[in-house]
Amino acid sequence: MSEPRPAGPPLITVDDGVRHQTIDGFGISTAFRRGELLKALPEGGRREILDLWFDPAEGAGFSIVRLGIGSAPAGSPYDDMVSIQPEDPGGPDAPPRYVWDGDDNSQVWLARAAQEYGVRRFFAVPWSAPGYMKDNGEEKNGGRLKPEWWRAYAAYLIQYTRFYQREGIRITDLAFANEPDWTAPHPSMRFTPKEAAEFVKVLGPLASGMRLVCCESLGWDEAKAYIAAVAAEPGARRWVQVYSGHGYGTPVDFPLPTKRPTWMSEWNPNGAVWNESWYDGSGSDGYTIASAVHDALAHANVSGYLYWLGASRGNTRALLQVDEEAKTYRVSKRLWALAAFSRFIRPGAVRIGAAGAIPSLKVCAFRNPDGSRVIEVLNTGVAPRTWVGVSETAEVYLTDANASLDPVPVRDGAVTFPPRGLTTIVLR
Repeated sequence: MSEPRPAGPPLITVDDGVRHQTIDGFGISTAFRRGELLKALPEGGRREILDLWFDPAEGAGFSIVRLGIGSAPAGSPYDDMVSIQPEDPGGPDAPPRYVWDGDDNSQVWLARAAQEYGVRRFFAVPWSAPGYMKDNGEEKNGGRLKPEWWRAYAAYLIQYTRFYQREGIRITDLAFANEPDWTAPHPSMRFTPKEAAEFVKVLGPLASGMRLVCCESLGWDEAKAYIAAVAAEPGARRWVQVYSGHGYGTPVDFPLPTKRPTWMSEWNPNGAVWNESWYDGSGSDGYTIASAVHDALAHANVSGYLYWLGASRGNTRALLQVDEEAKTYRVSKRLWALAAFSRFIRPGAVRIGAAGAIPSLKVCAFRNPDGSRVIEVLNTGVAPRTWVGVSETAEVYLTDANASLDPVPVRDGAVTFPPRGLTTIVLR
């Protein structure tokens, strides 16, 4: 017989009657030719990485892939995304001279592989137009799209999606800029909020069957100006279906002023070394990712959460590190922090009411389309906490320094949340 437990308010409360945002999914980017790193691995290693990313039973179950639309000249090296029209066709009104190699910077094969796992959401984003379309004459260092090239650039983006359609891959979501509020030394292109709203009027009517995404700002707070500019233009706001921002300039911890879905569409933490730790105080560990994902879902009401790179090389903050020479890869706890959410919170899930009785517990909960409920609990404190009253049939998984979504038994209707640990509870 189990010992009686003291009565008191429940440690965790979940309220199905409170409904928040609907979840579009979680994902990663394959931009800047990172797929070439996977191709350098033996077939077994490639398959293991794909399983880690997309397998909904054993891996992260990512459901969105963010593709990079290239702007570099033909023959450019790794880390430069080659354009589908690398040469000026003779001006904006000249017949286009598109080039399609069926590979698209190693992204087509990766998108096909993702489809095998059931991924159906593909989000295409350009960092810049080709240099000949811009007032600075290059794809890098900001610059603006020349007004006479606006329509040709819009057609260029649509042609990119048609090439993917030819390969059996439907681009479901399309942006026209990445961090348009920042001049970067890598491919970049500026749009003011007003310019972005005006360009939406050009691109929107062409983007039939796709969700137009605006505007991939450098930070979350910075997205507000773009939303306001689009909302002020009736000819623009009808076309934008998703508003997006990144987590670099300002944190993703408050709702944006729109009723449209919002995505945190790119972020990774700062850091100068490869880090596999769960919690080391560096700000680039797995715990940091778990906390950021929770805040984006529970405080910013995001519908989509897209980490920056799924894999890269060297001292990267990607989820995995690939060693091309050794033909091996390593996994950061960052992957498992994100997987604790993405594997179980499926597209179409709705965030429901949830709260912890003490401030050290970060709690959010979701109801999936199949009726299952998922409760995520991040214990930010230094003491374990026990929740009494959990169904014996609940599935419980722990992610911390010693576990990566390891199953945890429910004992006498109780689950203990270890210090600095992320616990995922699934009720079916």
